[in-house]
Amino acid sequence: MVRLISLLLLCLQISAARADGTAEDFDYYVLSLSWSPNWCDLEGDARNSPQCDADSGFGWVLHGLWPQYERGWPDYCRTGFSAPSRGQTGAMADIMGTSGLAWHQWRKHGVCSGLSPEDYFALSREAYGRIVRPEVFRRLQNPVTLPASVVEQAFLRDNPDLSADQITITCRSGQIQEARICLTRSLEPRRCGADVIRDCTLDDALFQPLR
Repeated sequence: MVRLISLLLLCLQISAARADGTAEDFDYYVLSLSWSPNWCDLEGDARNSPQCDADSGFGWVLHGLWPQYERGWPDYCRTGFSAPSRGQTGAMADIMGTSGLAWHQWRKHGVCSGLSPEDYFALSREAYGRIVRPEVFRRLQNPVTLPASVVEQAFLRDNPDLSADQITITCRSGQIQEARICLTRSLEPRRCGADVIRDCTLDDALFQPLR
């Protein structure tokens, strides 16, 4: 009995240490791609985000590259690196929509990577570039409703190295929200943790066309 209690206490101590969010202590990355027109409809327009300007042309934007545990994730870790400059965050706006998102992603997730802002943004850009964003969605002329599984299948078709357990599609308020792809620390596709594999099950999710 004493041995069992000691083992439980040790497990709790390990969990607490991981929950503290120690930089560079994580298992894999989640590459999160957000469909910009849907985000603008749900949230961005109300913020007057420049990402949502007419003719902005943003489709699948990089929401973030998130360090992840096999279950759960670290955030707001302590880091010895200085905050990114305006030039560094501004340089990410072409794939993230705004420099503000780049700043937020560094502050919440990038600090847990163990990388400098320069290296974290470079890795994020590399991860984004490794995934083919299906061109078919950019051809939509009008809003459509579709099964979330169709979005996943489009990614799997255009990314032959991906399998169904390495990507998940999320929804929010009845609309397609994000495609989340699980990657090793060297950016190779890998199976998602149990808490990430939670595909949207909607058969009639709204998908907005480009602006």
